[in-house]
Amino acid sequence: MNRIAVIGCSGSGKSTLSRQLGERLNIPVIHLDRVFWQPGWVEPPRDEFAASVCSAVAGERWILDGNFGNTQHIVLPAADTIIWLDFPRRICMGRIIKRLLTYFGRTRPDLPGGCPEKVDFVFLEYVWNFQNDTRPRIMSRLAQRRADQTLVILRNPADVTRFRREMGIFVRDDA
Repeated sequence: MNRIAVIGCSGSGKSTLSRQLGERLNIPVIHLDRVFWQPGWVEPPRDEFAASVCSAVAGERWILDGNFGNTQHIVLPAADTIIWLDFPRRICMGRIIKRLLTYFGRTRPDLPGGCPEKVDFVFLEYVWNFQNDTRPRIMSRLAQRRADQTLVILRNPADVTRFRREMGIFVRDDA
């Protein structure tokens, strides 16, 4: 495992697991949210973002956390391992609310400065509809992965806890 893509719905725990894996494996972590967003929640031009993602995955070792559908054609083929946090809607929504309460008005560690935590209807709708709208596209992309790529599917917090233990990651709260 040298080039790891961690994908899943917002609130599934991509950033947390990526940070823990990065520490354990001594691999740099790239948060796509940090690459994408500019201060004030400003979106970059699409071609500029794609170029930044290409540059990020050009390295020999990385863990990339993010689920931007318009970059999966770049990220997934470059990965030797794909970890898919395929969690139910209720878990992701609950974690989004917890994250909002924890970081409201402050910037999370996986975001660039100038992007304080916020939640709007469009974002909640995306999370709510992820299972029906985004999940099928991810499944289709994963079905096209190369034979030499490892796919790890974690469907709930208990799966993540087991995976962390297998990887030698021991944390206080595996939820």
